[in-house]
Amino acid sequence: MLLGILSVQLGSALAKGLFGAVGSFGTVTLRLFFAAVILLLVWRPPLRMTRRAWGSVIVYGAVLALMNLLFYLALARIPLGIAVSIELLGPLAVALGGSRRWRDAGWALLAAAGVVLLTDGGGDLDLLGVLFAVGAGACWGLYIIASAGLGRHTTEGNGLALGMAVAAIVAAPVGLYESGAALVHPGVMAVGLGVAMLSSVIPYSLDLEALRRLPPQLFGILMSLEPAAAAVVGLVVLGESLSPAQWAAVLCIVGASAGAALGARSMPPRVADDSDGG
Repeated sequence: MLLGILSVQLGSALAKGLFGAVGSFGTVTLRLFFAAVILLLVWRPPLRMTRRAWGSVIVYGAVLALMNLLFYLALARIPLGIAVSIELLGPLAVALGGSRRWRDAGWALLAAAGVVLLTDGGGDLDLLGVLFAVGAGACWGLYIIASAGLGRHTTEGNGLALGMAVAAIVAAPVGLYESGAALVHPGVMAVGLGVAMLSSVIPYSLDLEALRRLPPQLFGILMSLEPAAAAVVGLVVLGESLSPAQWAAVLCIVGASAGAALGARSMPPRVADDSDGG
């Protein structure tokens, strides 16, 4: 599980290095394309499915594409650790939504304190980047709901593979418009394949193994470490230093997410960890 978290954040750092060559949209397109190809080869899903199953696949793929596009737009403007912290607020809201327990209200307040600290300690933090991260977080909340529908109407990894293909198709027009022929440069494609492996294929495989051995609650608690891991990877790999207030904000959001997962009866696992440039 910890290796999967590290892989995701290293994939995001690698993706950020591609922005100068093909932009955010081009990077998303490469990641989703290669992830789709690999998953389609592995699962070889049948195309004959019910209309309801195809509806779930299309909704899942569209949400997945939009979530990744918004996250990479945020990543181009704000540090990795902050982008992941803000994005995590989406699934946290889903986890806490509708709860009437005082303890969950406390976790919500802790997350709100994290947001305030991000704002106060942001300095020249790009507002548009923050808004893109908020949008990615909202999509992550929708992604959890779409993943549940995908799981109900498809089996094994078939829905995931087809949904990833739909996401690649949705992202392709904007990626091609932004980057054009640069997308097929051998060096760019090699890095794009690396991003797909680190951000999607490797963590997905590791998550499946982790879920066989860990209770869902513990899985959810470990998932909440992603903002902290992102901040460390951003510092070490990308040289993105955070202010003390921003580090405190990251820890507040990590604590709120871990607390919500600890108190939850069940925690929806990430399907392919395409939530953050995750």
